[in-house]
Amino acid sequence: MTYAAPVTDLIKERLTPFPRDHFLAAGDLHPPAALALLDLADAFVDFNRQSAKGVDLMRGQTVVNLFFENSTRTSSSFEIAAKRLGADVVTMPVASSSVKKGETLIDTAVTLNAMKPEILVVRHASSGAVDLLSQKVGCAVVNAGDGRHEHPTQALLDLLSIRRAFGDVGGLTVAICGDIAHSRVARSNVALLQMMGARVRLIGPPTLVPGDADRWGCEVFHDMKEGLAGCDVVMMLRLQLERMAGALIPSTREYFRFWGLDREKLAWAAPNAKVMHPGPMNRGVEIDSDVADDLSVSLIQDQVEMGVAARMAVLAALAHRRAGGAA
Repeated sequence: MTYAAPVTDLIKERLTPFPRDHFLAAGDLHPPAALALLDLADAFVDFNRQSAKGVDLMRGQTVVNLFFENSTRTSSSFEIAAKRLGADVVTMPVASSSVKKGETLIDTAVTLNAMKPEILVVRHASSGAVDLLSQKVGCAVVNAGDGRHEHPTQALLDLLSIRRAFGDVGGLTVAICGDIAHSRVARSNVALLQMMGARVRLIGPPTLVPGDADRWGCEVFHDMKEGLAGCDVVMMLRLQLERMAGALIPSTREYFRFWGLDREKLAWAAPNAKVMHPGPMNRGVEIDSDVADDLSVSLIQDQVEMGVAARMAVLAALAHRRAGGAA
């Protein structure tokens, strides 16, 4: 397989070890480490736009994707990322695995550990499950989303998208809007955005904003017009009906009327504001198609592309640490 030497040389120049054995939460990073990952991911963006996309940074290593929840974007982007790095990839079909026969998470961890993978990528419906699993295996573990807790690689790719759009993250005002109470994406983004110097606002109905949100270091708004005023980035969140207990909104139609992003509400933000959404989108519920599909304001498709590059950076940095690189 051939590749452009200058791009690959840049990747190798920017490759530094991950600061911890696992990537379980945004707090596993610190500003220099986050910047190093973003710089490495930037190099992978250019690399991925070539016709030949193979590199041997993880040749002979095994990455196992273990997803206990349905996923399209995250699962496929991790698989593509690992394969482009030269790794052998195994995606475990949990729906037809021994988990469905009653095997516990710990039993699954012990079984996988005996197969000696280098990296285990895990998504689970229970908060803290990925952390528990990381304590039972000898490989590196990446949190691909655990319950309402965290989704750190999503926050990293969002940061990459913002930095490429604005040149820097520090000093920007970012509004995270919608179902914050059930969102692991919101928690990871708040931590990483604030770490890199952004000002973060949380906007949503009182029923969908955590009661302790005022202790997250963010400004909290329950009015879209007031909350969006002057914002540089508007990040909409999916209304996670499957995680809700009870009726927290009157109807999706009413929700869109007050909290869904359309042209009128976007006009309240800064003149050059960008729109984001981690996906999957509920069109006409949290965002209007006219806004989501307008590439002059929307970074949503860009986020999908950045997902592969950011996850390549994480996997490569973790593999480098395991190979003996000093953090």
